[in-house]
Amino acid sequence: MSNIQQAYTLFDQYNQRSPGSITYQGKTYPIEYFYALKLHQWVLKLEPNAGEALQLASRCQHIGRWEIARKTYPEGRIGYLKWRSDLSKFHSKKCEEILRSIDYSEDIIKRVKEIILKKGIKNDYEVQVIEDALCLVFLEFQYDALIKTQPAEKMISILQKTLAKMSDIGKKNTQGIKFSDPGKMLLLKAMNPT
Repeated sequence: MSNIQQAYTLFDQYNQRSPGSITYQGKTYPIEYFYALKLHQWVLKLEPNAGEALQLASRCQHIGRWEIARKTYPEGRIGYLKWRSDLSKFHSKKCEEILRSIDYSEDIIKRVKEIILKKGIKNDYEVQVIEDALCLVFLEFQYDALIKTQPAEKMISILQKTLAKMSDIGKKNTQGIKFSDPGKMLLLKAMNPT
């Protein structure tokens, strides 16, 4: 088995311990395992020639996400941002441990960590690809459920922040996603504020 396949196996085994599940096309998956697979698929769709570090990062971007619960941080934006920052560091450390366990080179480990931590976003093509893919996973698999829990104004704000993080190529790929009617309407409002 190649190094990258060993890494995928270890990442997937870790994420398969995720509590909570999601059913997609009649099959049930541990939730973080499912999102890791979908993120990986989006990265390869956006960049079919993705390098090894980008592919690895895509499979472990949110590894073990359930281990640091949002509810352990204060409510509000400051608490949310601190939680996200701590999560990124946790994912980076967990990924490094796994890659070291199968003797990956320091150069690859360093690069994967840069991508996971989103260093140089907007100036680093691979980091932007992962950001686009994360936004597309959100829009494809989480957005419609979130609509049911948030007022329209807040959803428009969330969508505008999501779109602001995306490249033109990322935004173009939203056209292939099947949204609900309310999802389409809110997305149009977010894209064309008046």
